[in-house]
Amino acid sequence: MSDLHKEVSELERKSATAARLFDIRRIIGGLFVVYGVIVTIAGINPSDTDLKKAEGVHINLWTGLAMLVLGLFFLVWLKLRPAEAPGGSDTGTGTDA
Repeated sequence: MSDLHKEVSELERKSATAARLFDIRRIIGGLFVVYGVIVTIAGINPSDTDLKKAEGVHINLWTGLAMLVLGLFFLVWLKLRPAEAPGGSDTGTGTDA
C-alpha cells in the first residue's frame, strides 16, 4: 500500500508540474512580451513614410507598449494565481483511515 501511495503522490506532483508548465497564460504572456518588444523597437524611430501612413501617430510604438503591458499582465497574473493540478486541491497530506 505504501508503494502505491508513493506512486500516486509522484503522479500528482508530475501532473501539477505539467499543469503549471503548459498554462495558457504563460504562452500568451510570453508571446505578447516578445512581440511587444519587437514592435516597440520598430516604433522608436519610424520613417517619414510610416508616420505619413499613420497620419502622424507613432502607431508601432503605442501598439508595442500596449502589447508589453498585456503580456506582463498575463505573466503577473500567472505568478499571483498559479495553476492548480487537475482533480482538485487535495494534496494527500491528510491521514489515511
